[in-house]
Amino acid sequence: MEQQVTLIRQRLQEAQDRQKKYADQHRTDRSFEVGTKVFLRVRPHKSPIRYGKGSKLAPRFVGPFEILERLGPLAYRLALPPSLSRVHDVFHVSVLRRYVSDPSHVLDWTALQVQDQGQVMVEPVRILDRRTLGLRGREIDQ
Repeated sequence: MEQQVTLIRQRLQEAQDRQKKYADQHRTDRSFEVGTKVFLRVRPHKSPIRYGKGSKLAPRFVGPFEILERLGPLAYRLALPPSLSRVHDVFHVSVLRRYVSDPSHVLDWTALQVQDQGQVMVEPVRILDRRTLGLRGREIDQ
């Protein structure tokens, strides 16, 4: 009887080790330094009240926010703006993503033309592609 129990425990341990090996292939160790900027994933909270828009076109990440403090191996305190005052400022490492600075992401706001009624005149920077569609026997360029 004891041999069967030992055999069962051994096979159970082998199965657990095998599953752990498969699970660890998808995991990465994330750690951030204090002062770096990170994005915050919105999806786990799923609350349109907290982050503004509540549609399927809403961004997956908000930010970037600066890390103020590392509270443990998996928890970080972020510097959130006053608009997110209802959100707690401590987050798990799994909802953070490193911010990589890219100058092409920054838009030149000085070139915006504001009309008298506060409307902004926006013109495309460049046309990336064109296509021609057929609609009711006519060709329409897009």
